[in-house]
Amino acid sequence: MDYWPIGMAVLTVLLLLGVPISMALAGVGLAGVASIIGWMPALSLIGSAFFDNGRDYSLSVLPLFLMMGNFVVQSGIAEELYTSAYAWLRHRKGGLAMATVVACGAFSSVCGSSMATAATMTRIGLPSMRRFGYPDRLSTASIAAGGTLGILIPPSVILVFYGILTQQDIGRLFLAGLIPGLIGVIGYAIAVRISIALGKIDLPTESKLPLSDRIRALKGTAGALVLFVFVMGGIYLGVFTPTESAGMGAGGAFLLVLLSGKFTREGMISVLYDTMKTTSMMFFILFGALTFTNYVNMSGMTGDIQTFLALFGDTPLVTILVILCIYLALGCLLESLSMIMLTVPVFYPIMAAQGVDLVWFGIFVVMVTEISYITPPVGMNAFVLRSVVPDVPLGTIFRGLGPFVAMDVLRVALLTAFPGLVLLLT
Repeated sequence: MDYWPIGMAVLTVLLLLGVPISMALAGVGLAGVASIIGWMPALSLIGSAFFDNGRDYSLSVLPLFLMMGNFVVQSGIAEELYTSAYAWLRHRKGGLAMATVVACGAFSSVCGSSMATAATMTRIGLPSMRRFGYPDRLSTASIAAGGTLGILIPPSVILVFYGILTQQDIGRLFLAGLIPGLIGVIGYAIAVRISIALGKIDLPTESKLPLSDRIRALKGTAGALVLFVFVMGGIYLGVFTPTESAGMGAGGAFLLVLLSGKFTREGMISVLYDTMKTTSMMFFILFGALTFTNYVNMSGMTGDIQTFLALFGDTPLVTILVILCIYLALGCLLESLSMIMLTVPVFYPIMAAQGVDLVWFGIFVVMVTEISYITPPVGMNAFVLRSVVPDVPLGTIFRGLGPFVAMDVLRVALLTAFPGLVLLLT
């Protein structure tokens, strides 16, 4: 008898009741494994999942990239990125909103967190857009959507989790995220123009700066550019592994803080505390997901779902479309990390069996889960903006996100039709 439907039902109820996803995954995984092989072997297995994986050297990449992102936030580099982007786009209608999107993409390349990107750019970009008369619906939507790039453009914490779950090379995943991330920036800039046209918004523009002034404006981005090239170039050229690159990136970001003159003892303590707190939370989620993966493998869930998907056809494209629909539905209930931890252990063996490149599938999963950050009712970036600017209703933020969600769907369709765009750099 297959017991996994009961396990999935219990897991869903626990998540809806607000039980932390780490506890829900670990609890259901432990009970499910115990129902199959007994409690003593199950307890031994969960102990192994936590203890052995906790000593895994490759996991050190996670706290190091988190530390890198925290140092980058402290260095104040986001303001420089925003100023530089606006210098190039100020003469275009909606230039401030497009500059916000570009700055979000650039900041993501040295941060790795969607919510940190959204929160930081809200404090920097929203006051400027309000001063120039941008409606809150457009300005908050451009920030919320631009923030989603934080989980795709490397270094991405979500891609690290995916790589660990599927045993894929994290360096290849990072490289594969570059082109889709750039396409995302372009798509969101187009969405800004669509929003202006649909809303018939009359926005002011400024005179076009001379080329020499625009080039001088890039001076403030030098630190971020050097750090990004150093980290990604080292991985691409094989100079160091992703784990080593994380350490070098954290050291480089610390150097940026020193050079910016913003180093303080309180700031250092804050960076270390935030890194420790977030790492602990994410490790518990990861170990809970690995425990749940053991249950998935033992229960026959993967085979049963594969049989179900075969009802729609046995071609990878059809399977991808069905999985896309599942993710879009889950995005209305769960945030991205929860979705990935819940579904990747189930879906990636199916994709591997159908010959789909798991690096491409990882980028596909991240792009689809990006949408969950900006769709109701659990759009995390919208809630982040709401916490920073409580005077903007959630409904206003979500109403402005329509064109951005549409561009996300088009991007997923483009990279599904032309998977080579994802794998070009790998």
